[in-house]
Amino acid sequence: MSLPVIYVENLTRRFGDFVAVDHVSFEINPGEIVGYLGPNGSGKTTTIRMLLGLYAPSEGSATVLGYDSFRQTEEVRARVGYMSQKFAIYDDLTVFENLQFYGGVYGISDKASIQGTISQVGLTRHEKALTSSLSAGWRQRLALGIALVHRPKLLFLDEPTSGVDPTARRVFWDLIYDLAAEGVTILVTTHYMDEAEYCGRVGIMRDGKLLAMDTPLALKQQLVPGDVWEIYTSSLLDGLNALSVAGRVLRVALTGDHLRVIVERGLDERKLLKMLEELKLGAVTLQRGDPTLEDVFISLAKS
Repeated sequence: MSLPVIYVENLTRRFGDFVAVDHVSFEINPGEIVGYLGPNGSGKTTTIRMLLGLYAPSEGSATVLGYDSFRQTEEVRARVGYMSQKFAIYDDLTVFENLQFYGGVYGISDKASIQGTISQVGLTRHEKALTSSLSAGWRQRLALGIALVHRPKLLFLDEPTSGVDPTARRVFWDLIYDLAAEGVTILVTTHYMDEAEYCGRVGIMRDGKLLAMDTPLALKQQLVPGDVWEIYTSSLLDGLNALSVAGRVLRVALTGDHLRVIVERGLDERKLLKMLEELKLGAVTLQRGDPTLEDVFISLAKS
């Protein structure tokens, strides 16, 4: 059995009295795409920086690719790729020159290798373009290329799609899947709930604590406490107010043109329609809904 690519045990980081990461433990195996989900300030970036040896832990331990993250930092950094929230790109250099510069840091100087990275991230027709002229989506691809230029087997992506449009996000995730298919292990932080659905496993962070880590499907099955229904009615606000205090309703929210409720298990369509009739909401239409990672996060936040 392969050893974990990342192994973390009771990892903790304090800044004075503030606990940024609080006794976090997990492991990531070869070839996985693991999402680290949570709001800004939940400890995601601090975790990655400790794994890279940029921060020393207050407590706990971690290994990356078999190396101690804090005692063998040079070995770790030589073998992983890191794409930070703020892309370290030189605007007055071309795409090729940026990759050539960063490749040189790792001792990579042959043009064929640089050109291979350009092709890998889909920048073939842009290698001579000044970086300052690139859109956010193309800059994102260049930043990924910089993280990949030395062919790492482990990639840390820290909120890589923040600030780009949905189409660019989808294209970027296609690139991530291609890398995973080539055997690259990926840990990606995000605060986009829908984006985390693309990951094989998801860890959910809040206030420095790792609340849960599993597949998206398992998290939804285990942690969403009831059944999801979409309720269409012309009395949206009345329905929202009435269902907020109704028995057997665990959560209700206004979602676009309808209400989305989570009700206790066993409250079937017939019983729910009878409840809505008693609340005098007028004509309603019911449709079964699917639980989401947002439901999981809210359930964990309330626990």
